[in-house]
Amino acid sequence: MTTPLPQDALGLAPDLRASDLASEPVFLMARASSLGSASANRALGELDLKVRHYSALSLVCSDLHPSQRELSRYLVLDPSQIVLIVDSLERRGAVVRRTDPNDRRSKLIEPTDEGRELYRRARAAVDHCTDGTLAPLSEDERATLLDLLQRVALG
Repeated sequence: MTTPLPQDALGLAPDLRASDLASEPVFLMARASSLGSASANRALGELDLKVRHYSALSLVCSDLHPSQRELSRYLVLDPSQIVLIVDSLERRGAVVRRTDPNDRRSKLIEPTDEGRELYRRARAAVDHCTDGTLAPLSEDERATLLDLLQRVALG
C-alpha cells in the first residue's frame, strides 16, 4: 500500500509559511485538498482509480441510487466529466446504468458485486491515506476537523 505524504516532506520554505497567504482559509482548504487528493491518487493508483472515480463509486455503493445528475452536483463536476467517470467504471464492470423508473430521461447508477469489492479495497487505501495525512492530529482534533469540513462543504 502506498505511504501517505508525511507533513515534513511538504517542502515549504519557512519564509513562505509566514506569508499572509498562510492565514487565508480558502488557500489553506485548497492546498489541503490538493495534498489530500495527490496522496489518495497515489494510493488509489494501485487499483487503477483516481479520487474522482473513488468518490463516484463511494456514492454509488451507498445504496442511495444517485443519478448521473446528482453525482455531478454533489461532486461539483461538469456532467460531461461524470459521464466519462461512469463510462470508465462501467467498462470495469463496477457499475451499471439503469433508467430511472420515475424519470425515463435520467439514469441511475448502481454498483455491481465487483464494484462493491473494488470500493471496499479503495476505501481501505483511502483510510490509510487519511490516517497518514491526519497523523499530527488527535482523535478529538480529527473529529472537529471533520465536523468543520462537513459544515463548510455540505452546509
